[in-house]
Amino acid sequence: MDFSSAKSSLIRFRASANSFLSQYEPVILLLAPLLTLLVARVLQSFLDAVREKGFKQTFVAFFMSSIKLVPGVNKYIEAEKQKVVDKMQSGVKSKREGWWTELPRAGLGVGVVEKLKEEKGKDVVWQGKCSGTVYIGGSEAEGHFSLINEACSMFAHTNPLHLDIFQSVARFEAEVIAMTAALLGNKEKASGGQVCGNMTSGGTESILLAVKSSRDYMRNKRGITRPEMIIPVSAHSAYDKAAQYFNIKLWRVPVDKEFRADVKAIKQYINRNTVLIVGSAPGFPHGIIDPIQELGELALSHGTCLHVDLCLGGFVLPFAKKLGYPIPPFDFSVQGVTSISVDVHKYGLAPKGTSVVLYRNREIRKHQFVAVTEWSGGLYVSPTVAGSRPGGLIAGAWAALMSLGQEGYLENTKAIMEVSESIQKGIKEIPELFIIGRPDMTIVAFGSDVVDIFEVNDIMSSKGWHLNPLQRPNSIHICVTLQHVAVVDVFLRDLRESVETVKQNPGPANGSLAPIYGAAGRMPDRGMVNELLVNYMDSTC
Repeated sequence: MDFSSAKSSLIRFRASANSFLSQYEPVILLLAPLLTLLVARVLQSFLDAVREKGFKQTFVAFFMSSIKLVPGVNKYIEAEKQKVVDKMQSGVKSKREGWWTELPRAGLGVGVVEKLKEEKGKDVVWQGKCSGTVYIGGSEAEGHFSLINEACSMFAHTNPLHLDIFQSVARFEAEVIAMTAALLGNKEKASGGQVCGNMTSGGTESILLAVKSSRDYMRNKRGITRPEMIIPVSAHSAYDKAAQYFNIKLWRVPVDKEFRADVKAIKQYINRNTVLIVGSAPGFPHGIIDPIQELGELALSHGTCLHVDLCLGGFVLPFAKKLGYPIPPFDFSVQGVTSISVDVHKYGLAPKGTSVVLYRNREIRKHQFVAVTEWSGGLYVSPTVAGSRPGGLIAGAWAALMSLGQEGYLENTKAIMEVSESIQKGIKEIPELFIIGRPDMTIVAFGSDVVDIFEVNDIMSSKGWHLNPLQRPNSIHICVTLQHVAVVDVFLRDLRESVETVKQNPGPANGSLAPIYGAAGRMPDRGMVNELLVNYMDSTC
């Protein structure tokens, strides 16, 4: 076809199109493409929601949003939600009566110490009865407790923000980081020997910083401006917080039948916008180590970052491995691992508020820092979320590591691993219970197909125990600490009695939280569960 023929065809097409469109009003012709774009956008959003949440959950959310438009329905739902929130509070409001709401006219002076002791005496008894929570063994008035309290007190006035003044604290932090890095593979050739990091206020801040650094590193490296992150459903909720804070699309992937991260499922979600995939060693819910080696290979093959959450395992797994336990690879010796979070205030036995975030090299860590050049207060740069940081906690962490040494951690690990094994053995002997997966460390989760496990938890609570309720599947867990070494037999006895009580008298006890946990697990509208949690938090803080 020559040029003249093509031109004639174009003229005929234009004439035909104009003839066809002449029957419509101009405003219709103007609005039609805009409406088409709008419908396409809504459809795309719906498909994205279905992919992220599933058809059922997306449909339920749409249905609930629609039904709330009916007059009176939303008011009724809000009233029912408030009833649940009030029950969850269990008298918190009444406890607030008499609380100070303004400064006293005259200060209490040294008398405030007696006031502190009085209020502390009202706390519940936690010694040996809590899942996790307090990881140091013995009494808080002696031994390791006393040591770290003295260290914290000695440096309570210090702030590592002022490096030129508090050089001792700067050294403590550097040495805590170096010692932790050495535990987690920095001495291995495969790590590159360049592991670096910073101390933070806890596992959540460590994870937040690792996510932020991964996002910015991948933006600089590959130009990713619409970042996405992939986590197993067992990964800590801190990743949800990071996704909201840093505007990262979060994909939550089911675990496999053994409750480990499903590498094949994660691979299906990787795309050109993926900045980070995640593994845990172990995961908080069930104490199971994800396949870090396979995740590292996956991250390497796709050129993305891999963060390993070692907040629980960082000061146990290296020593458990030395003791001969079958611990799979989990640290920087695994190629592909780009960052690790590890809490010193858990099994490191440091004071609360101490954690470490580590990076394979400084090139990645640089993206953690915030530098400000245009502030009238001067040039400013900060390594972590907080500007000022408590030097006393850093000194306490250093004191914990130095006082215990490798032999101390080996001894502690041996004790808690043996308690974990005893608890697993004892649970297996209770026919109504089953253990979730195969725990690799010191967290033991268990459920039941015979009795309501949340009712069992309520009975255990009445005996003074504070365990963690879990969902999907409904279960509870105990995180073993040194506090449990002396009470393992008491725990198993109370657990057997609680199961038998529920079996003989099924149904929630008066004022128990079992119905709320059970209903939350079954409620299809997860948006409503979200609102319940937000309302509860808003009314308690």
